[in-house]
Amino acid sequence: MPQLHDLKDQDLQGLSPEAVTALAQQMLQRLREQHLVLAQRDQHIERQATDIRLKDAKIEKITFELARLKAWKFGAKSEAMSAEQRRLFEETLAEDEASLLLQLQQAKGEPAAPPAGEHKRKPRRKPLPEHLRRVEHYHEPEDTTCPSPECGRPMVRVGEDVSEKLDIVPAEFFVHRHIYGKWACRCCQRLVQEAAAPQIIDGGMPAAGLVAHTLISRFVDHLPYYRQEAINARSGVHTPRSTLAAWSGCGGAALEPVYDAHKRFVLAARILHADETPVAMLDPGAGKTKRAYVWAYARGAFDAVPGVIYEFCAGRGAKYPIAFLGGTGQHERSWRGTLVRDEFKAYDSVMAAQPQRIAAGCLAHARRKFDELLLDGGKSAVATEALRRIAEIYRLERELSVLTSQERLVRRRCDAQPLWEQLHAWLRLERRRVPEGSATAKALNYSLNHWTALTHHLLDGEVSVDNNHLENLIRPWAMGRRAWLFAGSQLAGQRAAVVMSLVQSAKLYGHDPWAYLNDVLTRLPTHLNSRIDELLPHNWQLSR
Repeated sequence: MPQLHDLKDQDLQGLSPEAVTALAQQMLQRLREQHLVLAQRDQHIERQATDIRLKDAKIEKITFELARLKAWKFGAKSEAMSAEQRRLFEETLAEDEASLLLQLQQAKGEPAAPPAGEHKRKPRRKPLPEHLRRVEHYHEPEDTTCPSPECGRPMVRVGEDVSEKLDIVPAEFFVHRHIYGKWACRCCQRLVQEAAAPQIIDGGMPAAGLVAHTLISRFVDHLPYYRQEAINARSGVHTPRSTLAAWSGCGGAALEPVYDAHKRFVLAARILHADETPVAMLDPGAGKTKRAYVWAYARGAFDAVPGVIYEFCAGRGAKYPIAFLGGTGQHERSWRGTLVRDEFKAYDSVMAAQPQRIAAGCLAHARRKFDELLLDGGKSAVATEALRRIAEIYRLERELSVLTSQERLVRRRCDAQPLWEQLHAWLRLERRRVPEGSATAKALNYSLNHWTALTHHLLDGEVSVDNNHLENLIRPWAMGRRAWLFAGSQLAGQRAAVVMSLVQSAKLYGHDPWAYLNDVLTRLPTHLNSRIDELLPHNWQLSR
């Protein structure tokens, strides 16, 4: 029986019915295979088209941000700003420009270029001070025989290229000397040299450790760039504030994939804490600041694998946490679980955006309502009694904090629930006694109106009685506000959120912030994106 592809015209004459049937089956099978191949090719083309559309959209967004940045840079009325505002604005521009250019190059698949400031200063770059300790790294080919097949003779070392990278360990600057030996074959005129190791800022002066130190100084120690410049100058190292800002911009952009993976990790928790805090943001056109907000989300207080993530937003509306957590239109990506939060109205919309979300209240906020009645020497028997009853609940919760989730739930139902029932009955009784509209009535109403959320922890041993866990994690932003006063732009605020999310989470595991960032920034240029989770704080192990 001949195969279909071997047949000629004369072979079709005089074929038996069985042969015709077999050939028809072969033809149908071939058509099905071709149809399957075409369908797979169409799917591949569609995926590529989708990827191209997403990449084009990202490039368009970054290009727009760059254009707006240039408009601010050349069009802002500098006389409308004070000297301090103008200085911070210029630093923020350098950060944003370096960050956006790196993101644009990554989106276009182009090789990373050094920051704009590096190009301008390279011809006039001062040599690194001779008194700094040098750590030499030798890069030699594994095989120093001539690679030409017809030769194979040993090569002779004919020279070397030396590249110096400025690095830092706390309280000491030192210089990495990367010495790339040149090996030549005199017979074949061939030259072999080890390739340069990729860096977080290719072609720039700083090593990963110095970029990490700059980020830590800025976003953990809250040191403005002009103070970092002065500190570095005491070691004889000249690092203009604009250069420090550009390094931070590149470092923040490089950490974006780690931040995105960390967000997925935090939102994988069933119990989530949420809170927000105001941060002033510079409005360059108006020459003054406006209020922005940092939204914070943390895994449950009793979670064995903790984590916190921040997002810098222009406002306090419900649309920001809804977009972060996902809404009804994003079922497959929308977060579901128990949200521990205060009674800010925006959270009502957040809960309504996904039916499978459960609200848990904050006893600390309810307690503050009564505590405020005693401020400035005020006297309130209701507030005093409420604080006493709440203190009993907190004493019990401190004992239960060391138990397992199931043990905690059993003890809560046995020991805590009677305290809550007694408190509820007392609150309702006192509410009937106080006049409408009084401060005491408002304090009582806060607890009574949100009683279901306040007592949800009695149904779930993993839920905390309050939101103090996240309020402690959001405290560094309050400390930063006092140091740097305001964020220079929304991009600068989000860059701070990226760095602080990773660093604060690393501190939860006892990691040294500088050691963590230094290692991550060293590994990122060659790290596979499919293994990005290895760099998350809860998975991180120092590379050797």
